[in-house]
Amino acid sequence: MSSGPCHLSNTGDDTVIRARKLTKHFGDFEAVKGIDFEVRAGEAFGFLGPNGAGKSSTMRMIGAVSPVSSGELRIFGLDPVTDGRAIRARLGVVPQMDELDELLRVKENLVIYGRYFDIPLAQCKAKADELLDFVQLGDRADGKIRELSGGMKRRVTIARSLMSDPDILLLDEPTTGLDPQARHVLWDRLYRLKSQGVTLVLTTHYMDEAEQLCDRLVVMDHGQIVAEGSPAELIRTHSPREVLELRFVDPDNPGGPGAEINKAMSEKLDGVGARQEVLPDRILIYAENGEEALSEVHRREIEPETAMVRRSTLEDVFLRLTGRTLVD
Repeated sequence: MSSGPCHLSNTGDDTVIRARKLTKHFGDFEAVKGIDFEVRAGEAFGFLGPNGAGKSSTMRMIGAVSPVSSGELRIFGLDPVTDGRAIRARLGVVPQMDELDELLRVKENLVIYGRYFDIPLAQCKAKADELLDFVQLGDRADGKIRELSGGMKRRVTIARSLMSDPDILLLDEPTTGLDPQARHVLWDRLYRLKSQGVTLVLTTHYMDEAEQLCDRLVVMDHGQIVAEGSPAELIRTHSPREVLELRFVDPDNPGGPGAEINKAMSEKLDGVGARQEVLPDRILIYAENGEEALSEVHRREIEPETAMVRRSTLEDVFLRLTGRTLVD
């Protein structure tokens, strides 16, 4: 698939999005609280955080469809207040919810969208065929939207967003609600787009998605940025290499959440590993060597119902920084 030229910002470097003290208010509610970030041309940049963190509000400001409350935001060096139309012409947008026209066939959705950009009809049709092949839906071009699976609809939405050869593709929670196979197919298409020079900006609350797709990301919570860096840098900086997950069953309440037994066991586990987090359903012990930590647990004659050693993830980073998990 051919991609359009990558126009850089007017700032003299490869920064295509720059925010300084960016805020967004809805009445008395402050959804975004004075955040700073930059996105460089050709990278995949992510906003990671739970629902309500301010990710979507930030994306709508970047998309020049929601005004900035205060602070500075520049896209391609342009001001969304005065240059919104020029900015939107260079963006592709994949919203949280698919907005495909169910009365039109798959290819027709792309062709009509392309006509909004004054692309000649013949060129629209050729481009639609090219993009449907790219998202592996060429055989569905004449099919009806309502006959597609959720993952297929997401791929059609991505194909439609590429009709204008955008410089930046904005993806708001691109794989929410999809099964694992559909998510991996979508990740592969997005990775291919990045390799062709398209800048990707995405929001997600899936740590594995952020680790797979993002060159750099910011972790958001309650409208603020609490950490920034590559996935590997964030994990290395904020969490030991491995995590030992222990689950205990309360003999007096085997069907309960285990919060009380976890609290009691936590005291017996004091000093095991570098630190621990006590969650309602399990205890997390952070250590450079999870197997050694598990051996210490057994030496203390503590027998969990289950024990698992895994590597640290971005969710562990988020838990360390905020005291809660991404799904809280």
